[in-house]
Amino acid sequence: MKHRQGVLDTSAVLRLGELTPDDLPVEAVITAVTLAELSVGPLVAASDDERAARLAQVQRAEADFGDPLVFGAEAARAFAQVAADLRQAGRKPQARAFDALIAATAKAAKLPLYTFNAHDFAGVSGLEVVSLPPDKNTT
Repeated sequence: MKHRQGVLDTSAVLRLGELTPDDLPVEAVITAVTLAELSVGPLVAASDDERAARLAQVQRAEADFGDPLVFGAEAARAFAQVAADLRQAGRKPQARAFDALIAATAKAAKLPLYTFNAHDFAGVSGLEVVSLPPDKNTT
């Protein structure tokens, strides 16, 4: 079943060209945290060419997705559970802070999270994770 709406994490936004419309929800959205993570890229680029490519990614995300989901009070409360779940799973939420914040935003919005890094979200309760690319061999 195809989701009507879903959150793309940063990995999905960066690799969007590898996906087909069948891989994605009808309406894909991003979070303000993803936009923040993408915005770091041009500032830490090692060369002018890399900086230009990363800036183009940010601009493309802003144009393609419009206003992102904000990290508000509900997401802040969800983050507490995401961080606790990650610790219970033996992972440090600080090491993947952007991922944990993105997951909390998706969880608070009650939307599935589409990612190429599903293992990063294993053990997060109440979060539906859609692994990209989906296994084409399952029916």
